[in-house]
Amino acid sequence: MQTPAVVSQPPKVRSTILGLTASELVGHFGSPALQIREGVGLKLQFRSNRCVLDAFLYPADSGGGVLRVTFVDTRLPSGIAADQAACISALENPG
Repeated sequence: MQTPAVVSQPPKVRSTILGLTASELVGHFGSPALQIREGVGLKLQFRSNRCVLDAFLYPADSGGGVLRVTFVDTRLPSGIAADQAACISALENPG
């Protein structure tokens, strides 16, 4: 009798905000607490009492197209790295 192989699932990464535009982010999380232009890019920061999320948006193509989220950084208000999925959930459900 063979033992069935254990199939491990890769960890679920919440990437629902990757590829969103600035207006889609605002529709999702509300007004950003901070907005900074960085060259051709844009950084939007969203905060709750539980975490801080920085979304970095860059043109979708080299021709200066629509800015879309290409990278996300999350941390606790103290500055310690935070789980991205937990932070997004905290921002989606602030209550």
